[in-house]
Amino acid sequence: MIVWIIIIGGLISISLATYLKFQAAKKTELSPAEEATSGQKSSSSTVLEAVSDGVVILDNKGVIKMINPAACALSGWQQKDAIGIDHRSVFKLSNEKGKPYEDSDNPLSRTLADGKTHRDSNAILTENGSNKSIVLSMSVSPLFDSEQEINGAIGILRDISQEKQAEKQRAEFISTASHEMRTPVASIEGYLALAMNPKVSSIDDKARSYLVKAHAATQHLGSLFQDLLTSAKVEDGRLTNHPSVVEMSSFLTSLTEDLKFVVKKNIAVEFVVGNNGALIKPQEDTGSIRVVQPIYNIYADPERIREVVTNLFDNAVKYTESGKITIGLTGDNDIVQLYIKDTGKGIPSNDIPHLFQKFYRVDSSDTRTESGTGLGLFITRKIIEMYRGRIWVESKVGQGSTFYINIPRLNNQQAAELSGNSTTKTVKPTT
Repeated sequence: MIVWIIIIGGLISISLATYLKFQAAKKTELSPAEEATSGQKSSSSTVLEAVSDGVVILDNKGVIKMINPAACALSGWQQKDAIGIDHRSVFKLSNEKGKPYEDSDNPLSRTLADGKTHRDSNAILTENGSNKSIVLSMSVSPLFDSEQEINGAIGILRDISQEKQAEKQRAEFISTASHEMRTPVASIEGYLALAMNPKVSSIDDKARSYLVKAHAATQHLGSLFQDLLTSAKVEDGRLTNHPSVVEMSSFLTSLTEDLKFVVKKNIAVEFVVGNNGALIKPQEDTGSIRVVQPIYNIYADPERIREVVTNLFDNAVKYTESGKITIGLTGDNDIVQLYIKDTGKGIPSNDIPHLFQKFYRVDSSDTRTESGTGLGLFITRKIIEMYRGRIWVESKVGQGSTFYINIPRLNNQQAAELSGNSTTKTVKPTT
């Protein structure tokens, strides 16, 4: 889809205003320069007409100026009727619960508002004149004029209903199978624990060593089933989620202290807070020394955020033999950023693009010695995306890795309203 945007963007390199000018012009005689421009426009139109994905071009007011046959088929509108209409009327989008998209959710509106590329793979489009609904994958990029002012947007649309249905069926199977298998595995683990208890049974050291290995293997299997179940839940929206206002400075301070106790290697653990990861300096205050920390509020389930940080921290410990792990916190007016930095083995550059995919593990002799399901980072990404956040990694082999997480920041008023300290109303985090 990104490739299509690049191709189509090149084909419509003439500004939207110029494109519309030539579209409306009716000339019987053209100069050589005009013929060349007209030929370029004709070539562009031919490609757009033939593209199997839906393509729509908007002006800076959100009015449709071009729509190809594939986009018409998706929306249920005729080409002649859709042109000149506001995109909200042609593309009626809603979420999976049937709630209509607001402009803050709609990729087309968001791109026109901030001039950035926006993507969405969960939009539900209701076809005009019927109750038929499809799941859309949308990628919307801005168009600029010669003054670098936004004068429109181009959207690439694709029907992914079948893919989503297949994903749902796979998730349901994994969820059911994992749930059913967890019960006997838990029973085996319990009986093994009883067999190893000297107050319950008497066994020799050799037999005990076998039982210890069997118990560890059973625990690993139970962890795999739990990860499978969690991954299925995050994919179909069944993951338990109880969001509240979380002040990240105090939250991470406490969590870091807890995590220090699980490190059994020669690794230092520190928590850093401040702009660009800089330590906040002590300030003099009437003769006493105090540490001033910014207030970084987010709206999320604290248990889910704990799960995310703990998972990333455990990975850092797993792949770091010695050195230091840093849990950091910084941000600006719109974003709270936390990161986990280690001095471990690092990740090969060709593995980084796939790191957050389901079941993906770095395939090397070093990492294969470490146990894992290949689901931890996938689950972590899904949890962060639940809160409209983003996660990525920067790493070099032999120099360690840093995992970054951006989550929308609440201002003081939003935090107070969501905490119920003022007039109650629905407030969305700043994006």
